[in-house]
Amino acid sequence: MPRLSISTAWEETRDILAREGRLLSTVALALIVLPTAVNAFVNPRGVVVPTTPLWMVGLALVAYLIALAGQLALIRLALGPSVTVGAAIAHGGKRLPIYLAAVLMIVFALLIVLIVIGLALGAMGVHVQRQMTPEMNPASLIAALLFIAIFVFLFVRLVMASPIASAEAIGPVAILRRSWRLTEGHWWPLFGFLLVFFIGAGIVAVAIGSAAGTTIGFLLGKIEPMSASALVLALIDAVVSAAITVLLAVMLARIYVQLTRRADVQVGVPSSGI
Repeated sequence: MPRLSISTAWEETRDILAREGRLLSTVALALIVLPTAVNAFVNPRGVVVPTTPLWMVGLALVAYLIALAGQLALIRLALGPSVTVGAAIAHGGKRLPIYLAAVLMIVFALLIVLIVIGLALGAMGVHVQRQMTPEMNPASLIAALLFIAIFVFLFVRLVMASPIASAEAIGPVAILRRSWRLTEGHWWPLFGFLLVFFIGAGIVAVAIGSAAGTTIGFLLGKIEPMSASALVLALIDAVVSAAITVLLAVMLARIYVQLTRRADVQVGVPSSGI
């Protein structure tokens, strides 16, 4: 079993960001900041089904898919060997359908788990509530916690899906199997990293978003779709989201290098042009 050091991955990530931050930022600007900002500018309240128009839902979906391709491109740059920015973007677009298929398989599996839990509760005569409320009965609460535990377990075991999808020319089923094998015996270190990362990222995103929203609302007026205030807030949120995505993508790439013991990967990415 290969040794996994989160601290080593973090040190390598800092080195890459320090040397090649401008290169990674170029990809993030094109594939994360721009589509995310456009989506938030048009619909600052986010997708709320069924009140959100269908075309806005479609726009949000397109922005999400472009961001996924951007994540794959960022991982490709962080992994090496040397490629141009344009080639990395093309690579991300090429591998996107395969990675998306793997993600949808995970979502489908979670839906099956949710249905099974719901059927089990129904068989025990428990009324399944649609929303978490203070009056939620103990059985429903236990079922919800069980689903969360299964979700977290699967998320950690399959977290290597994105670097595998970017680095290896395999199909969606093979991607999930490969991630399952690579993360075997490393669940707790990966869980600890992801827990700290997402808590920290969430705090930063909420703090900046709240402060920016309050300030922008005071200076430019109420945040309405396609208004000046919505544009400024969308740009700020998109930049924060892109920064978090870049950091996570590079960290996952360096963790993947350790778990696969790839000898062709160096700590750094090429200073390539488009």
